[in-house]
Amino acid sequence: MSTDTNFAVLGVPADLVTILDGLGITTPTPIQAATLPDSLAGRDVLGRGRTGSGKTYAFLLPLLTRLSQSRRSRLARRPRALILAPTRELVTQIDTAMAPLAKALGLNSQTIFGGVGQNPQVQGLRNGVDVIVACPGRLEDLMQQGHVNLDSVEVTILDEADHMADLGFLPGVRRIMEKTPRNGQRLLFSATLDGAINVLVNKFLHQPVTHEADSAQSPVSTMSHHVLHVDNGSHLPVILDLTAAPGRKVVFTRTKHRAKKLAKQLNASGVPAVELHGNLSQGARTRNMDDFHSGRAQTLVATDIAARGIHVDDVALVIHADPPVEHKAYLHRSGRTARAGNDGIVVTMMLDEQVRDVRDLTRKAGIKPTTTRVQLGHPLLTELAPGDRSYAGGLVREDAPARSGSGSGSNSASGGSGRARGRARGQGGSGAATGGGRGAGRGAGEGARGPGAGGRGSGRGRSGQSGEGQGGGRRSGGAGNGGGSGRRGGSSTVYSTSSGGSAAAFSAGTRAGGRRSR
Repeated sequence: MSTDTNFAVLGVPADLVTILDGLGITTPTPIQAATLPDSLAGRDVLGRGRTGSGKTYAFLLPLLTRLSQSRRSRLARRPRALILAPTRELVTQIDTAMAPLAKALGLNSQTIFGGVGQNPQVQGLRNGVDVIVACPGRLEDLMQQGHVNLDSVEVTILDEADHMADLGFLPGVRRIMEKTPRNGQRLLFSATLDGAINVLVNKFLHQPVTHEADSAQSPVSTMSHHVLHVDNGSHLPVILDLTAAPGRKVVFTRTKHRAKKLAKQLNASGVPAVELHGNLSQGARTRNMDDFHSGRAQTLVATDIAARGIHVDDVALVIHADPPVEHKAYLHRSGRTARAGNDGIVVTMMLDEQVRDVRDLTRKAGIKPTTTRVQLGHPLLTELAPGDRSYAGGLVREDAPARSGSGSGSNSASGGSGRARGRARGQGGSGAATGGGRGAGRGAGEGARGPGAGGRGSGRGRSGQSGEGQGGGRRSGGAGNGGGSGRRGGSSTVYSTSSGGSAAAFSAGTRAGGRRSR
């Protein structure tokens, strides 16, 4: 492909090229240059490209081009196109990237995912929508309830198909795909093309054209890989030192509990950090990512939920606080840096008992890292993360609701005697219900059912709505104060900036429970 290739040459309509120019997107990436001629021609396409390679525009441009040219009108509950993605963050990211392009063509879209109330999504579908961008779980829920019918879908796109397979979504994806017209165009994009993906390809794609724009290990070429061999006592201090340096970092852990704990430890030491994992409500996930994007938090501590499809600019350093179990996860995690041709540094923390596992992991990933035994103060740390260390102040978790959704209900009253039923869930102390009554609102804090000092509190927090229950709980501790949001997901996390790195300034953790994210 010639180096002077542009979107117009590839067949992208002029009005979309103009919008791309305004966004500073003028040169197609390899996956875009490879797939656009076929996808714009209406063929089924199977595209393999790593995260950060530009797959999103590779499927958005032909999708919007086809819808604008077909000129079919919107119908209530019958979208014209479907994009399936594995995580809420990726759904939101795709929809955000599509918005200016769709607006220029007079098209609209609707995101569909769990962890938030479904009513706004149902209303959007009822009003008529051109494109739905959805996670499989919530979409199936709405299909079963009769809120959406896929028989008018002209184009179906599966993004991060391999990640959907890893998360166990393929049965649902198959059921959804079976409801789309057989003669519709289908585009499947994935970082890897393996056995699980071939099942989808063979069943749903018609004579697909396959394009593999880069090799599975291509991102490693622009990264510097280091393994830091540490003892147990140096593990946290070394991570703290690296994250206290200037610049944006992503730190990966194996478990949700570990991500929450490590974010708490960094904030308590004065390094502003936010967490991202499946136990957070959608509102908390959105707020935390906003803080990371804006620079209010310089470190994101995440499980593998963030390793796929999440676009964050200028991540200079990726730290595997816990080495991943498999090499594919290593590559996807590491892909948060060295994006769009930029350089990046990847650090894997290794304890004595992890030497064999890390050696096997890096061999399968096709890399040869530099391994160094270090402790706090080792000169390599300033090479990996240059600049003065700052411990000026972490982010303080404030009391927040454990449920996600919309609306509000406040339960407080004064007078007589009554019982407060504000169920406060989480680890934070009692949901003390001042004032009274039968507050059915749910808040954060550790279980509180106690006699109130007052009459009947009037607000009720229902599922999908928020509520506050304040009343005298039987357990002692912090206040269980809630403005909750959603039904699924675990604890919400709201941060404010602390004045210094004090562990005492970081309030008790939030509930670790919650259903699997959809």
